[in-house]
Amino acid sequence: MRVFLTGGTGYVGSAVLESLVRGGHHVDALVRNGEAAAKVQARGAHPVLGDLMQPASWRAAAVTADGSIHTAAQSGARARQVDEIAVGVLTSLPPKDQRFLIYTSGIWVLGPAPSPVDESAPLNPAELVSWRPAHEQRILETASAGVRASVVRPGILYGSSRGIVGDLLKDAANSLVRVIGSGENHWPLVYDRDAGELYARIVNTPSASGVYHANDEGDEIVNDIVAALGDHAHTQPSIRHVPLPEARKKMGPYADALALDQRVRSTRSRALGWAPTLHSVAGNVARLFEEWKRGKAA
Repeated sequence: MRVFLTGGTGYVGSAVLESLVRGGHHVDALVRNGEAAAKVQARGAHPVLGDLMQPASWRAAAVTADGSIHTAAQSGARARQVDEIAVGVLTSLPPKDQRFLIYTSGIWVLGPAPSPVDESAPLNPAELVSWRPAHEQRILETASAGVRASVVRPGILYGSSRGIVGDLLKDAANSLVRVIGSGENHWPLVYDRDAGELYARIVNTPSASGVYHANDEGDEIVNDIVAALGDHAHTQPSIRHVPLPEARKKMGPYADALALDQRVRSTRSRALGWAPTLHSVAGNVARLFEEWKRGKAA
């Protein structure tokens, strides 16, 4: 199939791109410059030069495709605005037989979940992503127009050198790790390649639609992750627990998101036959340090 992909050089998008290309799909990946174009081309995709904020630069590629996958994510104050533009265009494409649309949300829309929750749970989003449920709903409503619409909520990704866990690996290597709050909260996590495989499975399953969680279900406690990182670091790092009120002053609502206690299940994803290959950060620290080193050198 021909797939239009946003965010193909991002953390989630890179994993999705690799899974789709490996599965024999033609991927048109939106990129902003020649350097990014060369990266996606080297990995088997066709670059589409454009900017999410300028739909005229990429809408034609989305119209031509059999389906679109939106993984691009802007950080900071523009996050909602950029996502709103992309969602607006992707949900208003002309009808096409068996067109699919996959939107990337995240587990933070669930809010606190000290007891396990799956895709059927009501939403109680963290302030940082308070706008995301409305975007999820807009995507899912395209089903009434014949679109095979899905929302994927990845856990906190690990693997390679990027993301929240990548930052922890870097901090451990630099001998100082900061933990927001008590560190006794659970993080829902997923290996980046496993997340990519879920997207490919949704694309390849004609009946797949609705909400899917991408989470390894390891229910890892942040302090346990940090302790494992310290045990494998070149030198034992200092660990500082930053009280949440103090963290909020520097990080805003991002601090509250990192302090969420969440135990998340991927019931509908497993029903598709998706099965994570890794189930733990703490149990794979040596491997993850090696991936982080390779990613940093790339």
